[in-house]
Amino acid sequence: MSTARRIAHEFLERQGLTTIFGNPGSNELPFLAELPGSFRYVLGLHEGAVVGMADGYAQVTGRPVLVNLHAAAGSGNAMGALTNAVYSASPLVLTAGQQVRSVIGMEGMLSNVDAAQLMRPLVGWSGEPACAADVPRSLAQAVFEAQLRKRPTYLSVPYDDWGTEIDANAAAVLDREVRRGAAPSEQDLDWLAKQVTAAKNPALVLGGDIDAGGLFDRAVALAEHLALPTWGAPSPFRLSFPNRHRLSRGVLPAGIADISKAMEGHDLVLVLGAPVFRYHQHVPGPYLPEGARLVQVTGDAEAAARAPMGQALVADPGAVIEALLGLPARDGAEPDFVPNPEPAVSGDALHPEQVFAALRDTQPADTRYVVESTSTNAAWWRQMDLRHGGSYFFPASGGLGFGLPASVGVAMGDPGRPVVGVIGDGSANYGITALWTAAQYRVPVTFVILRNGSYGALRWFAGLLGTPDVPGTEIPGMDFTSIAAGYGVPATSVRELGELRAQLATASAGPRLIQVDTALTTPE
Repeated sequence: MSTARRIAHEFLERQGLTTIFGNPGSNELPFLAELPGSFRYVLGLHEGAVVGMADGYAQVTGRPVLVNLHAAAGSGNAMGALTNAVYSASPLVLTAGQQVRSVIGMEGMLSNVDAAQLMRPLVGWSGEPACAADVPRSLAQAVFEAQLRKRPTYLSVPYDDWGTEIDANAAAVLDREVRRGAAPSEQDLDWLAKQVTAAKNPALVLGGDIDAGGLFDRAVALAEHLALPTWGAPSPFRLSFPNRHRLSRGVLPAGIADISKAMEGHDLVLVLGAPVFRYHQHVPGPYLPEGARLVQVTGDAEAAARAPMGQALVADPGAVIEALLGLPARDGAEPDFVPNPEPAVSGDALHPEQVFAALRDTQPADTRYVVESTSTNAAWWRQMDLRHGGSYFFPASGGLGFGLPASVGVAMGDPGRPVVGVIGDGSANYGITALWTAAQYRVPVTFVILRNGSYGALRWFAGLLGTPDVPGTEIPGMDFTSIAAGYGVPATSVRELGELRAQLATASAGPRLIQVDTALTTPE
């Protein structure tokens, strides 16, 4: 006989889920008791920051990661950050402590009423074990569902289950493995090859799944082999193609009519590793220009099913890329990179383009950037020169509070590459407690806070929607250097370009924060 806790710990250890991001409460303590020495518990001060850190960690490692939340209240705190993890397909395994079984029905304090329903429809699977003997199997299902669905899962466990002795059958989960194959058939590949070869002027659109699947370099090879003008899918959460590459046409806008206009002249739009499409601002019009066809290749069956147009092949994009690389090469110029334009300037503060040019010039080429400054998107893509996979991370669903925590998670997941978080002053407040975790764990990350005293993207939307007189768009009076110091992170404030470049060129073994006063800009 063994306890549910001991079997669960051993199962997690065998599966490699030994890093736990959490903010525990009383219901969670019985699970954390007797935690083996091989485990690392990363404490965050708010559940939103905890999930953001885990999201970044999962994205950079490509593996499931365990998140420990506190009952219903902590789960609720995590839901904003969870929206980003859903759309970045991060395999988070969320666990939450439940009240003891005898008290749940009478809704005692800290009972999670109808726990399995709480996180739906966000998570791919959620559950609560029917009895203590089912805890190890339920935990295994949560892990395997996250792997197979590429989506967060949620498991609520009554805390008196963990110490319960259960029979030997429960240990059968320890040796389980679940694998998935998604290779396209020869018939599918032949059909797709005919679509591409028959097209007179095909275009390529790449989504975040390309980078998340480790296919960045192969996608570049495909674009060069077939001489395909290449766009990033709208609202990218990862970098799918070098943004200064000769074949790069930038990121597609997020409006229906705008995408149609961008695709004018193309008779085939081949979309790899992206939904079709994640629109944002409402700009009505035809989905595609006249004469254009769309073919989507994705491993996400749900994304294929909900698309409003085109033909879809649900398959591993990597296998499709390799097949298309076998087609005859199209004529095209040798691959090269387009130089960046001179950065724009502003009279009263540094223009964001100047900040991004300074980052480009001072940081190593393989730096990972975690970006959460929506009002500076246009400036970012004009000035950055990103040529490596895994170089760019953005909140996949637009939920604020991703940037600071995800920067910590990315740096912890891969300490071998430099990490810079580029965060707007409005966004920073949603995940500010991540600074404490960065300080306590000595995480080597540079936070660059762009301070313009405004919700810049909101101001832009106010103009777009014809509502310029709305309140709540100004946020003056914040000093992030003082806030960072209070959390234990060294910080400095800069206003001059030379000072900024000098600060960025200085190495730091642990976390640091640089506050930069910047001029107001818009996303476009």
